[in-house]
Amino acid sequence: MPASTSSAGRADAPTLLVQLTDLHLMAEPESVMCQVNTDASLRAVMDLVRANGHRPDLLLATGDLSQDGSVQAYQRLRELLEQTDWPVRCLPGNHDDVHALRETMGLWAQPVTDIGAWRIILLDSTVPGSNAGHISDEQFDLLEQASALAGDRHILVALHHNPVQMDSSFPDQMMVDNAQTLFQRLANLPRARVLLWGHVHQAFDRRRHHMRLLATPSTCFQFSIRDGQHVLDDSPPGYRWLKLYRDGSLATGVRRLSDAAWLQAKK
Repeated sequence: MPASTSSAGRADAPTLLVQLTDLHLMAEPESVMCQVNTDASLRAVMDLVRANGHRPDLLLATGDLSQDGSVQAYQRLRELLEQTDWPVRCLPGNHDDVHALRETMGLWAQPVTDIGAWRIILLDSTVPGSNAGHISDEQFDLLEQASALAGDRHILVALHHNPVQMDSSFPDQMMVDNAQTLFQRLANLPRARVLLWGHVHQAFDRRRHHMRLLATPSTCFQFSIRDGQHVLDDSPPGYRWLKLYRDGSLATGVRRLSDAAWLQAKK
């Protein structure tokens, strides 16, 4: 059975979901990657969530929670999130140790959660030993079974790897390699409203038929495509918020650290 979380307020109030992604924590909390202390940057983004008055009914952490797959990184993340009263769900990315993540996060790693009028389905797109993504037959079965049992709930599907290219000039070898099959399956699920991912360290918002396609900045360093090349981008980190309404509509946006807060977090 899927887990349930309750949304406060009026019966017609939207459910608030917050996505954090690509945290890249390491065993040592003072570790720096791409000139960013990833622990400090994550804490700054979480402070931003609070400062914006966002108290999520569900926090989604969509992969690359750790850069080195260390138990210490997952334990530190769990301790940090336990200081909030936010329900949490998480999924692995290509840098994660899937076993260590699931062992440490426990029930937070369960793949199906009902929240308000929505069902959240988390797909594992990781491939052992590879940075690329793939949706296995087992994960497609999970998607179809969880959707079939969703009743009249709307569906949000989350995964780590991007199923579309971020820029047509960049031949992406690390996206989902069977994305067309994924979209074919989703086309047969009329109540699937959102496909949400991380991995790309940048914001993305498009529509495809009955679905919204969304990607979200990392909580640490960012990437962009320039002149057909994958490069670091000095844009501040941030998070995505989504208000999920009972009629299947949604509102969403990205919030980023101020330049001053970003400079402080990088130290």
